[in-house]
Amino acid sequence: QVQLVESGGGLVQAGGSLRLSCAASGSISSSDVMGWYRQLPGKQRELVALIISVGSTHYADSVKGRFTISRDNAKNSVTLQMNSLKPEDTAVYFCWRAGYWGQGTQVTVSS
Repeated sequence: QVQLVESGGGLVQAGGSLRLSCAASGSISSSDVMGWYRQLPGKQRELVALIISVGSTHYADSVKGRFTISRDNAKNSVTLQMNSLKPEDTAVYFCWRAGYWGQGTQVTVSS
């Protein structure tokens, strides 16, 4: 079992920044792929960013150049730095690790 706890969501104006963090505990490995997904009401959950290892990342086209995913294996955590936020980034953001999901954190970007 893996437990994931997200933090850092909130309300921000367009153009602003937020930093999401996800702390993992349980049966985890430093080689786990980790990522962030988001979900709008009535929509399917979509990939935002994945990190396999330092320097090996993948981003959705909609967030490239604005979001940065990073990991700290010593702290068993993954972080999503979100800059130049847009109203269309408003969603519930979920941390993912090795098939497990966090509870989600709301990000709201006002115009």
